[in-house]
Amino acid sequence: MKRTAFFISDGTGITAETLGQSLLSQFENIQFSKLLRPYVDTVEKARDMVQQINAAAEADGQPPIIFETVVNRDIHQELTLSKGYIIDIFSTFLAPLEQELGAGSSYSVGKSHSIQHNGNYQDRIDAVHFAMDNDDGARTHHYKEADIILVGVSRCGKTPSCLYMALQYGIRAANYPLTDDDMERLQLPAALKPYKQKLFGLTIDADRLASIRNERRPNSRYASFAQCEFEIREVENLFRRENIPHINSTHFSVEEISAKILVHMGIERRLK
Repeated sequence: MKRTAFFISDGTGITAETLGQSLLSQFENIQFSKLLRPYVDTVEKARDMVQQINAAAEADGQPPIIFETVVNRDIHQELTLSKGYIIDIFSTFLAPLEQELGAGSSYSVGKSHSIQHNGNYQDRIDAVHFAMDNDDGARTHHYKEADIILVGVSRCGKTPSCLYMALQYGIRAANYPLTDDDMERLQLPAALKPYKQKLFGLTIDADRLASIRNERRPNSRYASFAQCEFEIREVENLFRRENIPHINSTHFSVEEISAKILVHMGIERRLK
């Protein structure tokens, strides 16, 4: 079965898309064509959206699913004229929250993602810069400022996990790749020893690692299954010997990896 899903907002659309994606993921037997439509902030744009929704309804033979976070009631009313099935996220949650709090919502556009109303914005940017500056063991003299340092073999998911934690949570995350030299000595690199309490290990299945590395360096020793298997075995031995907490990243998304790391390490997000 195929359905079209629109994420519509008079702001960035991040809230509508995030919640909508989470809900749609529960329907594994339905193939969704997902369309993000941010900044639908005039009635004229809403009328254009109605045409797009109706065209999708005609093509699919079924109403598109509409996740919307539209504050302006005139724009919302225009969207209700479409042939889509509308889930008004703000109305669904704000009305009962207003009742519980005994206060009315300001119904302002884009408050959760604006610079002016988000005192954590600079923290987010600083964390991203920190992750980029301390990527792949390029620099180690800022590790004292790190909240966490990810370690593992090359291409096991350290960099995307660091960047996600920085962008989503404001976490200052560095990462350090364990190389052949480290494995031959079978000991923790000197640069990491003072920060052992900040270390968290990532490992991965050898066949998955070989596949990833083959995309980068096809038919190389670096990408061979034997080399990948050797590196992973030695690194996992190192993790166990040094009591470094670790997880296998093979079957987890970056979001899942990051959440598991923060829970295990007891690190609170900086962005509230």
